Amino acid sequence: MQDQVAEVIEEIRPYINMDGGDIELLGVDTDTGIVTVRLMGACDSCSMTMITLKAGLETRLKQVVPGVTEVVQV
Repeated sequence: MQDQVAEVIEEIRPYINMDGGDIELLGVDTDTGIVTVRLMGACDSCSMTMITLKAGLETRLKQVVPGVTEVVQV
């Protein structure tokens, strides 16, 4: 599961980089399906962070990685 999540993050990384930010995968809890990430750079304080996480990354992960239930930022 972790490898699949990492692949999806690599797919969206260029879009986050275009806005001056970056994303780091911190972990995947295979028991709960929770993916933990850290947004950095311009994304750290951006008002669009939750939209990026929920509408972007979380939606995509749920589509392609069975078992993902949520994405949380630390």
